[in-house]
Amino acid sequence: MPSSPRPLRKLGFLTIGLFDEADPRRGHESTLEIIELGERLGFDSAWLRHRHLQHGISSPVAVMAAASQRTSRIELGTAVIPLGWENPLRLAEDLATVDILSGGRINPGVSVGPPMHFDEVKGALYPDTAGAEDFSYERVRRLLDFVRGEPASDFSGVQGFEVFSDRVQPHSPGLGRRLWYGGGSLSSARWAGEHGMNFLTSSVVKAEGAEGPYDFAQIQLSHIRAFRAAHPDGADARVSQGLVVIPTDSASPEQRAKYEEYAAKRTPRTTSPQGPARLMFAPDIVGTSEEIAERLHTHAAFREVDEVAFALPFTFEHEDYVQILTDMATKLGPTLGWRPGT
Repeated sequence: MPSSPRPLRKLGFLTIGLFDEADPRRGHESTLEIIELGERLGFDSAWLRHRHLQHGISSPVAVMAAASQRTSRIELGTAVIPLGWENPLRLAEDLATVDILSGGRINPGVSVGPPMHFDEVKGALYPDTAGAEDFSYERVRRLLDFVRGEPASDFSGVQGFEVFSDRVQPHSPGLGRRLWYGGGSLSSARWAGEHGMNFLTSSVVKAEGAEGPYDFAQIQLSHIRAFRAAHPDGADARVSQGLVVIPTDSASPEQRAKYEEYAAKRTPRTTSPQGPARLMFAPDIVGTSEEIAERLHTHAAFREVDEVAFALPFTFEHEDYVQILTDMATKLGPTLGWRPGT
């Protein structure tokens, strides 16, 4: 097996946190238990997907706050918070508060663009300002400034018995270095690098060239290199890759069959660009840890990173996630040269 030029340094996982509308607490509790398990297994990070008006985590900052009080070491991230739904000033306050409560362990990942189904939701989200809202990178820049301690007000000082600050409070000094941009295009990669962010690259990228053949790994590799070329830290700039990876070492025959069926149903979308945005999807990787490691070591983009946040499939059961995470930590991670955190 060819060795990777960047040994795996940080192993993380990503969960969507699904729940039953009739019993939402159970699903949220399952997510928290999975994060607790991740810490016991030595994972370096746990990441939460963000879903609005769906039966998934709609408030990952609140879930991170809860998880921070049930864990002590594992880093907690979002992949990603869509800023089109957020006020950057208010979000900066929430993120700083949770970072303080967690002891400096959160890794907020964000993205920009109009909210999904914006025409249907804008009346509820921005009833008076929908036409004036700016969903560009400027929204990220505002969040960066607030988190990094730039002024948010023209007033500071004492008024009566109250003391006012001109910057977001609480201020968490290290949080500005732990902000991530989730991007799937060259422009996003370059922008994140130019603004000193970290870069989350997932199982979805944009096929921006007019002609094929299209190779997901090569497209993703071009984004990673563009990001680092633009970043002040150059080759040391942090990139985390988020493929769907399902090890089967300890899976039951029934679980293996379910995993293989899940991946097979999603494979057709990986062969060519999809939709007007020309999205390319990475194939899900199912197999033993040895088989997965062999495929990853030939993946051009994986060979450029030393951090991953492998995505858990959307629709599996709690016990499936326990098996997958256990195999990731005890089989796949060590096969990739990773050592569990303590």
